[in-house]
Amino acid sequence: MNLNATFIFQTIVFLILAWFTMQFVWPPVMKALDDRAKKIADGLAAADRAKLELNEAHKRVDAELSQSRSDNQVRLAEAEKQGALLIADARKSAEAEKARILAEAKAEADQEVQRARDALRDQVAALAVRGAEQILKKEIDPARHAALLSELKAQL
Repeated sequence: MNLNATFIFQTIVFLILAWFTMQFVWPPVMKALDDRAKKIADGLAAADRAKLELNEAHKRVDAELSQSRSDNQVRLAEAEKQGALLIADARKSAEAEKARILAEAKAEADQEVQRARDALRDQVAALAVRGAEQILKKEIDPARHAALLSELKAQL
């Protein structure tokens, strides 16, 4: 075998293999590589969009949280005001009730004092009448009258 013939034959086979590879193998491989590159680029773009959306979502959540906190503070302030008003109203009604009860108790005490005075007057009048009866029934004796008056004092 001749070295030149082998070299020429191998060159022809190589050229046929290169043509076959370029014609049938290379286009699907390049298409797969292009598809893969496109998928990677789309994935990176989607990741960037997701990152932007996530940042926007964080901003919205922070805004909502701050709004909720301020709303809660306003509600707490209103609740405290209402509580203070309720306490003030309850205090006023308690004071009015206290004044009413004190007035009733004072009126009742005054009535009891008046009843006691009336009863005492009646008793004093009855004792005076009894004393006068006893004085009039007995003869006039200053020592005896003094004893009767001291008995009356003791009974009062």
